[in-house]
Amino acid sequence: MEMAARDPRPDAKPDGSERDGLVKHNGGDAEIAVPLSHAGKRLSPIEGDDLYRLRDRKFLLEDKKRLCAWALGTAVLGILLMVLHAELCPAVYQPRSIYPLTINCLISLSTGCLLIFIIAFHYKDVRLFIIDHNQVDWRIAMTSNRVLGIVLELIVCAIHPIVTYWEPGVEDKGITFVGRTGNNFSAPLCLSASHGDALLDTELLLSALMFLRLYLVHRTILLHSKVLMNKYPGRTLLVFILFFWLIASWMLTLCERQVQEKTGNMDTALWLTAITFLTVGYGDVSPQTSCGRVVCLFTGVMGVACTAMLVAVMTKKLALNKGEKHVHFFMMDIQISKRIRHAAANVLRECWLLHRTNMTKCDSGEHRHHQRCLLEAIRVFRHLRLKQRKLRDYASEMVDLPKMQMIMCDLSANWNNSYRELEQRIISMEQKLDELNRCFQHSSELLAQVVRIRGLDHR
Repeated sequence: MEMAARDPRPDAKPDGSERDGLVKHNGGDAEIAVPLSHAGKRLSPIEGDDLYRLRDRKFLLEDKKRLCAWALGTAVLGILLMVLHAELCPAVYQPRSIYPLTINCLISLSTGCLLIFIIAFHYKDVRLFIIDHNQVDWRIAMTSNRVLGIVLELIVCAIHPIVTYWEPGVEDKGITFVGRTGNNFSAPLCLSASHGDALLDTELLLSALMFLRLYLVHRTILLHSKVLMNKYPGRTLLVFILFFWLIASWMLTLCERQVQEKTGNMDTALWLTAITFLTVGYGDVSPQTSCGRVVCLFTGVMGVACTAMLVAVMTKKLALNKGEKHVHFFMMDIQISKRIRHAAANVLRECWLLHRTNMTKCDSGEHRHHQRCLLEAIRVFRHLRLKQRKLRDYASEMVDLPKMQMIMCDLSANWNNSYRELEQRIISMEQKLDELNRCFQHSSELLAQVVRIRGLDHR
């Protein structure tokens, strides 16, 4: 019997002869197979199987990128349709018009396509997990965290506004827009007179929550370019801030149109969003609805977070890299060394002047003056020496880890070479000692024979 591997053919299927872990070949010889999971028995992989897995993994990654891009496009299309419907409904659409219902159906259709793309994306992700971990049963990949994430993602992507825009049984009433004040005016959404404020709030909430679909932007960026934030952090943050301002301003206008306040205009909403985002808050305008207050609160929180990220980005841009830091510390060390030499010269000069004053026995005022100058020169000298020590200690901490690793590898290689050379010398010395020992033994035998022969001759 010999150890066997899995057949590299992709269409190979186990038959009845493989049930007990034995594969028959050439009329009786059996090969041992190792099962890898409970759902099915797989043979140990070989090089051909690894090539098939790498090919499938590459195709799955390409499919994931493509599905994520399609999902992002579908999500953006649904958001644009929602914004178009909310902007055109109170101003353009006529009563009993079919266009609001048509746009809402398109929003629902895009939502259904988005859910299909999300499910397909996670299907590809599960298959990729199975290939990476060399498993057969897909249920192994369905952990509780993965299932919870998929369900939450489907719920977020399924949110979109669904209302009845016109009543088919009414012939003369048409459509009336009702707000919280009880007066008839252009509301932000097309609602009939039979609908109340609760449905209007629900419609606003569902419309605003559709922007949660933009989380797909982050996933798309990670799949296509993981280093975008590292390469262009300033541009990425600037684009995010601008888009957030526009989205928050439009959501604020959508909320404030209910009470016909000036914050319902786009220019005023942009101003309020900007001063709230920058945590200035002049107080000249303020939201009047609960929905508007929530939007402003979220804008302030995001403003604080983006300010912290902006500080980090600017610090990264202004900070010196390792090479620049080494050059900077080297130049500072040279400057401090020059100042230390000048301070040491000043100490020697003041010592000489003080000694000359003592020798000439000048007045006590000049003697005290030179003493004060000497003490000041000593203080400056000590301060510079301490500053140089701190600088060198900090510079020694900036030594590159790869450089230290290379030095340690060189030292280790030198030690190994020295050890091998010493071992060779010891072996050669042992061989020479063995040879000397054999020579001594041979010499002793010869001497014994000579003594024996001479003893016989004397007899």
